[in-house]
Amino acid sequence: MHKLAVNLSMIFTEVPLIERFALARSHGFDHVEIQFPYELNIDQIRHELRVHDLSLCLINVPAGDLMQGGNGIAGIPGQEIAFHQTMQQAIEYASALNVPSINILAGKQPLDSDLLPCLETLSSNLKMACSMLADYDIQPVFEMINGKDMPRFLIQNVAQAQEMLEAVNHPALKMQYDCYHMAMMGEDILAALQENIQMIGHIQFADCPGRHEPNTAAINYNDIFTWLAQSNYAGFIAAEYKPSNHSNESFAWKNRYFPQGN
Repeated sequence: MHKLAVNLSMIFTEVPLIERFALARSHGFDHVEIQFPYELNIDQIRHELRVHDLSLCLINVPAGDLMQGGNGIAGIPGQEIAFHQTMQQAIEYASALNVPSINILAGKQPLDSDLLPCLETLSSNLKMACSMLADYDIQPVFEMINGKDMPRFLIQNVAQAQEMLEAVNHPALKMQYDCYHMAMMGEDILAALQENIQMIGHIQFADCPGRHEPNTAAINYNDIFTWLAQSNYAGFIAAEYKPSNHSNESFAWKNRYFPQGN
């Protein structure tokens, strides 16, 4: 059975983050993910998870100024100490809240930097992350983000992610595969999943274009979810989209594709 999750950073944004756990449970979800949970303290999140009988399956490492238009941290030469500090913060949250995976956002190539040093810095930092997480049995993943929404992002497609996996060469490191981002890059979503599933540790989905819920645009999620159900993929599949209307009205896909729950 699928391990289905809902992203609390992009869905249920009609209310503050601390109120979104209850909404996730009310729509039948057992698992949630949060991009950056750090606006809440660990005790607050633990309380919400316990009260609503939820598990937190993924968080991101703090990414500095990336989400505000900056370059981020993980792939920026000279920011290695800052990256180590953000890893420590992510580990504090993940270990206390039993989060099985941490996502590391590569960041963007600075306008005044060459690409190769950035990729070498990212590779080195991913190796460090793998080493740090090994003691906690937490899986590191890193995400490909399309270069249209985020120009100069260091890892934009599957081929680049494959190259980074080879450079890091650590068995724990996996891709985080976001169907929306790869559709924006012109990838064949189903074929890429089929060819790379052993290298994928976490999957997210939204339709494309628009990044709304499934069945609002062009991605054939019937074939994707059917294949995933028959595959040996054991990770989480997370809804990470911008609801086209109110969040509470955006879950027709759940009854259609996941009638047995999660």
